[in-house]
Amino acid sequence: MRKETEKATRIPRPRARSKQKPAAPQGDGLERIQKIIAAGGITSRRKAEELITQGRVVVNGQVVTELGAKANPLSDRIEVDGKKITSGGQPKAYILLNKPKGVISSVSDEHNRPVVTDIVRVKVRVYPVGRLDYDAEGVILLTNDGDLSNRLIHPTFMVAKIYQVKVKGAPTREKLQKLEKGVYLEDGRTLPAKAKFLRATDENSWIELTVFEGRNHLVKRMCMAIGHPVQKLKRVEFAGIRLGELKPGEWRPLTDKELETLQFLSKGK
Repeated sequence: MRKETEKATRIPRPRARSKQKPAAPQGDGLERIQKIIAAGGITSRRKAEELITQGRVVVNGQVVTELGAKANPLSDRIEVDGKKITSGGQPKAYILLNKPKGVISSVSDEHNRPVVTDIVRVKVRVYPVGRLDYDAEGVILLTNDGDLSNRLIHPTFMVAKIYQVKVKGAPTREKLQKLEKGVYLEDGRTLPAKAKFLRATDENSWIELTVFEGRNHLVKRMCMAIGHPVQKLKRVEFAGIRLGELKPGEWRPLTDKELETLQFLSKGK
């Protein structure tokens, strides 16, 4: 018999008024609240869990802080930061942006710096999939498909991200092999990567680095760990999606083939 603490919490609905439709029976159409938030395009499921534990989610007038809580997305009123989630009303959008330098990979910024959603103007609200450094440029995806976003950034799926990196000096093959085997950072050893020398300039050189995890400033910290600080950073591919002819600041919807690629990758494990 399960302990009581292991049971999912059901958020009670307010008593229905005479003109309202009767509430669905308990257990009918219930889903975990973080899944409802992700499906509504608010954010990824993992981020939704953070919003719940921070007390920013309200269901039928009650603040929810338990990750096991469930609700009916069709009949319960679910709010995040005071904004009601609309279930099933938005068409899904999938956007490829060549993020320019000096733009934040977010939907807002407390310092009023430009954000990616200032560039991408679509009829539905979209969110960036993962992050790309403020001073970096290149591939970033935006979508309102919270489930797909969560799968693409979850470390379980080890989705490849390819960067072209301008570094100080010229790393030897031995140093590139260190990157490939994994280097020790303050938050642990990195996963095995792929590293390739591209070309040298007068004082710097370009390498290509493929990583399979998404820690903050990961590429910069990896290159610093082998003694070659990053001078310039450009992501040229994410999850098999490449920039093509897009210039910095340009964007386009994903093609059907690209979307199939993303969905295949995210279900691969």
